[in-house]
Amino acid sequence: MDRPVTVAIVGAGHRSVAYARYALDHPDRMKVVAIADPWELRRRTVGDQHAIPEEMRFASYEELAARPPVADAVINGTMDQLHYASAMPLLKAGYHMLLEKPIAQREEEVRELIATAQKYNRTVMICHVLRYAPFYVKVKELLQSGAIGEIISLHTAENVSYHHMAVAYIRGRWRRRESNPILLAKCSHDLDLLAWYLSGVPAVRVSSFGSLKQFRPENAPPGSAKRCLDGCQIEATCPYSARANYITQGLWGAYAWEPIEHLMPATEEQKLESLRTDNPFGRCVWHCDNDVVDHQSVLVEFANGVTASHDLFCATARPSRTLHIIGSKGELEGDMEAGRLIIRRPNPVRGGEYTEEVVEINVKGDGHGGGDTRLIADFVSVLRGESTSLSTTRIEDSLTGHLIAFAADRAMLTHQVVEIA
Repeated sequence: MDRPVTVAIVGAGHRSVAYARYALDHPDRMKVVAIADPWELRRRTVGDQHAIPEEMRFASYEELAARPPVADAVINGTMDQLHYASAMPLLKAGYHMLLEKPIAQREEEVRELIATAQKYNRTVMICHVLRYAPFYVKVKELLQSGAIGEIISLHTAENVSYHHMAVAYIRGRWRRRESNPILLAKCSHDLDLLAWYLSGVPAVRVSSFGSLKQFRPENAPPGSAKRCLDGCQIEATCPYSARANYITQGLWGAYAWEPIEHLMPATEEQKLESLRTDNPFGRCVWHCDNDVVDHQSVLVEFANGVTASHDLFCATARPSRTLHIIGSKGELEGDMEAGRLIIRRPNPVRGGEYTEEVVEINVKGDGHGGGDTRLIADFVSVLRGESTSLSTTRIEDSLTGHLIAFAADRAMLTHQVVEIA
C-alpha cells in the first residue's frame, strides 16, 4: 500500500482518540476519514480535529456499517458491552479492525468474533498495548534468547492505585459485574502477557479466589457521608476524596469531568458543584453501588506443565506491575514502573550464591509504558503489508488470555477448579 491507511473512529472515547492521534503525527501513514459516535459534542470535536467531512460523521456504528466501506479499517473504542454488537456488522461490512480490549463480555461472543474475522479474512488486532511497551518487549526478548532457560513458573501482580480503583471500579463504569468482571476489565493485559510469554501454549485449568472486602457500606469510617462534598466530616484527610483526587491532584479528568463535558473548560467552582450534587464521581467510595471484587488471585496450569499465578491488588499506595519468572537456568524479576529487570543465575562458588544482572528500560513516553503509539503504528504496518514487530498479534492470539479470565471468574464464584476446553 503506497497511500495512508484510512480509518473510521467508532466510539470517540479517550482510548480511540489517543490512537487516532497517530494520524495527526504521521499523516503520510494514516488518515481518519470518518467517525461514528452518538454524542454530537464528540463527533464535532474529533471531527473538526481530523477535518472529517460532515457527511462522514455518523451518529451510530449501525449507520456506518449499513453503507459501503468508507475506510480500510475502524478503531473500535466502544464500551465493553458494545464490542461484540458493533464489531460483528463492521467486520461483515468490509472493515479491518483495531478493537479495544476485552474482545467481548462472553466466551461464546469472543469465539464468534474470531470465527467471523477468519471467515471474512479481516485483520483484527486487540489493544493489548503492554505487548508493545518496551519493558515487556525486553522481557519477551530475554525469554526467547534463553536468558533463564526453559520457563518453569511465572508470577505477575497488578497493583491498582487507590485513586485508579476509586475512579474506575468503585465510582466508574467498570464497578458492576454486568459491565465485566474486574479480571476482564483490568487484568486482560496481564493475562494476555502470560499467554504471550508461553508462545501459544494453551491453558488447561484455572483456580481463583477473591472478594469485595474493603469498599462496602459497613466499612465506611465514622463521619463519612454519601458524597464527599456534602456533609462528610473526614473529607479533608480521606485519600479517596473526590476533591483531592480530581481537583487537587488533577487526576482522571477524562472520567471525572465527563458529566460536565459540555461545560469544558469548566471552572473549579463548576467542578466542585458537580461533585457536590449529581456527579457519580463525587460519591463516597464506601457508599457506591459497586459489586466487582477489590482483590483476586488466579492460578493457571498450561498444557506443557508450566504454572502461572496472577494477583490483583487494589487500592495500593503505589501503582505498579511486577513479575517474577523462574526458568531452568535462572530467574527474571521486574517492575514496569521502575523500568528495571533483574536477571539472576545460580553461582555455586565459595562466598557466592548467585549472579545478578540489572537491565534498565526507559518507560517514559505515551500511555501504558510507551505501548500506545507502538500498537497503532504496528496496526498500520500490518495493513500496509510491511514488516511487523515481535509484539504483532491477531485476534486469535488474544484468545488464551480471555479464556483464563472467564475460567477464573467461574472458579472464584463456584469454588472449583475450572477446566478450559
